[in-house]
Amino acid sequence: MSDDVTNLARRDSQRIPLDDEQEVQSWARRLNTSPERLRQAVQAVGNQVHEVRVHLGQTSPTGDLPKAAQGTAD
Repeated sequence: MSDDVTNLARRDSQRIPLDDEQEVQSWARRLNTSPERLRQAVQAVGNQVHEVRVHLGQTSPTGDLPKAAQGTAD
C-alpha cells in the first residue's frame, strides 16, 4: 500500500520530481526545454510547475502568457 501512495505522490501533476529521470525527461518535453535547464529551474524556484514555468519565461507570475506567446502586436 505504501508503494501506491509513493507512486501517486510522484505523479502529482503540480510538482516536478528531480529524483525520477523519466519524469525529468517528460517534464522537459512538456515545457519545451532541456532536462538540464529544467533541473536548474527547479533548483532555483522549487518544484511547483507554475513557478518553473514563470522562471522559464513561459508565463507571468499572474498566470498570463508573455505577449509574444499571445500573438499580439503592440
